[in-house]
Amino acid sequence: MSKVTETVEELVTPIVDELNLELVDIEYVKEGKDWFLRVFIDKETGVDIEECGLVSEKLSEKLDAADPIPYNYFLEVSSPGAERPLKKDKDFVKAVGKNVFIKTYEPIDGEKTFEGVLTQFDGETVTVEVKIKTRKKSVEIPYEKVANARLAVIF
Repeated sequence: MSKVTETVEELVTPIVDELNLELVDIEYVKEGKDWFLRVFIDKETGVDIEECGLVSEKLSEKLDAADPIPYNYFLEVSSPGAERPLKKDKDFVKAVGKNVFIKTYEPIDGEKTFEGVLTQFDGETVTVEVKIKTRKKSVEIPYEKVANARLAVIF
């Protein structure tokens, strides 16, 4: 995590806690010539535009006061969407029974990407049931080998 995202996390956490929201992720990225600071928030029933606006307004004030970013940037506060990233242990626990997409740092059974139903997570192993043609196969992925993971929308 970069210094900018760490600082932003410290600034935004009390805001989302006060509003009974969850901080899902923070990105600080350069796209083209512009910098973007993206803060993703959520709650059990989903967030609406007013909640995103409120967090954006309160965070803007704190960012202006702390001034942790030396460049001009665009602040975006939004919901993580249907394909929400799985970053923390609790995200994996909540995703059990749901469709997921997982990339690993190194191959497991010759593969580095897995899409299927997350059937189990015990803190050390992520178990995904993947479909191969007409049969299903259970794949156990060591948690420390997960490069990134997200919920998956499967049609």
